[in-house]
Amino acid sequence: MVNAPALIKDYPVQERPRERLVAEGPESLANHELIAILLRTGTKKMSALQLSHHIIQQFEGLRYLKDATIGELTQINGIGTAKAVELLAAVEIGKRVSRLQFEERYAVRSPEDGAKYMMDDLRFLQQEHFVCLYLNTKNQILYKKTVFIGSLNTSIVHPREVFKEGFKRSAASIICFHNHPSGDPTPSKEDIDVTKRLVECGKLLGIDVLDHIIIGDKKYVSLKEKGYV
Repeated sequence: MVNAPALIKDYPVQERPRERLVAEGPESLANHELIAILLRTGTKKMSALQLSHHIIQQFEGLRYLKDATIGELTQINGIGTAKAVELLAAVEIGKRVSRLQFEERYAVRSPEDGAKYMMDDLRFLQQEHFVCLYLNTKNQILYKKTVFIGSLNTSIVHPREVFKEGFKRSAASIICFHNHPSGDPTPSKEDIDVTKRLVECGKLLGIDVLDHIIIGDKKYVSLKEKGYV
């Protein structure tokens, strides 16, 4: 069996990621080829292409790589702090670009709009995250904040933390979100209790809680549609 080249320059020109990107465009490259361009170099035993393929395998594709930490990346032989930082910077740029169309003037006019905005942020998380979107009078997003991380119950989700940012941002209303790591967005009793408590507090404080949307894996449940808001 012939070993694969250890250096990208040893590959045929038509198989080198940079040359392919120039000739065919970035959309023509596989995930590991794009990562190889960021890595630039491999190790004594692996080319950048082989190393990038190994990274993809370690993180089961881009799904978990997008949430990787510096520590997790540097555990891979051939990935030092500098390469890990470059990879995470590229991932973060990708996240921000994907949200540009929303953050500039995105208005949430339905549960579907809200779920679409938050789905990719929340659906893969391994812990429950409670996130609030703060809206202006036109239902446009002013600010997004993760209020807490952990299992949902009324003792943890304190209205003070939810509405404090609303006053700071002069928000007219709030939409709450949290994810179910199981992928099943069916609301629990705790979800419903938290929702009712926040809705009542919002009425007293003059900042309406428009909805509480639970995010699963490509699925969501709106507690407004269920009649709890």
